[in-house]
Amino acid sequence: MENKQLFNDITEAVGRTPIVKLRKIPAERGIKATILVKPEFMNPTGSVKDRMAVFVLNEAVRAGELKPGGTIIEATSGNTGAAIAMFAAAHGYKAILTITAKMSKEKIDTLKAFGAEVYICPTEAEPDSPEHYYQTALRLQKEIPNSYFMAQYFNKNNIEAHYRTTGPEIWEQLGGRLDVLVGGIGTGGTVSGTGKFLKEKNPDIEIVAADPYGSVFYQYHKDQTLAKTHTYFVEGIGEDMLCDSIDYSVIDKIYQVNDKDSFRAARDLTRKEGIFAGGSCGSALHAALLHAENLTADKTVLVILPDSGIKYISKIFNDDWMREKGFLD
Repeated sequence: MENKQLFNDITEAVGRTPIVKLRKIPAERGIKATILVKPEFMNPTGSVKDRMAVFVLNEAVRAGELKPGGTIIEATSGNTGAAIAMFAAAHGYKAILTITAKMSKEKIDTLKAFGAEVYICPTEAEPDSPEHYYQTALRLQKEIPNSYFMAQYFNKNNIEAHYRTTGPEIWEQLGGRLDVLVGGIGTGGTVSGTGKFLKEKNPDIEIVAADPYGSVFYQYHKDQTLAKTHTYFVEGIGEDMLCDSIDYSVIDKIYQVNDKDSFRAARDLTRKEGIFAGGSCGSALHAALLHAENLTADKTVLVILPDSGIKYISKIFNDDWMREKGFLD
């Protein structure tokens, strides 16, 4: 009999993350509904982006877009970059990644540890600036022969990855017993693809998203206008440009979440539930708790936790940094 725990390479180990019930945090808030979390940091490079990157890159290989010995180029907040760098190392490709300066040192060092070449771009660069991390990636793709730009923000396979993997996995794990799915939106692929699958199974399932203040998604979902953007500290969610990898029709509600609430929720997850989660996990949890305040005891809410707190030791879990930024009393 085939040993299904024996994989040909590390990229095959992506997925099959557990679902865990929260106990202390909901009780402290007086929430009656069941709050579950899915710790996606249990994927090989420590984030939900492993699912998307491996799926998209395998599809690119099958389509002949990513050729042997080629270079994978991507603009990333760090997690997608790590997943790409893992794939490149395992399959013999080169990885060139562009990232903004606000991202944690742990993330940047991780990309380099996998052997990726990293370009650090100004956080404040406007989307149409040649210094913007997305524009930098576009330029590099034009300059470098035999290169493939994954373009996660505009690649529809970003949605398809979660429609084919994350959604079915959650449905099977919970036996269809789910009322609300909550996740942050960065590229939007996770909530769009997972939400699309779950709504096809049960149209009554609500899809809720968390978006940081300063990002464009909340306002665009509300009235199709673009809000003025500004920088924020939470990493991996929100954006200063619209993305084709978001299906707004799937999302029922978006909550705006600030940095302080995001980071405190992430710290609570670690200290009260023993779940070492990153800042955008805190954003999603905060939105889930707000949404669950008026839900009855028979309702079940699942929160997707994108990445691990280990990526933010120097920031969110550093009391001095938290006090300096005004996030800790």
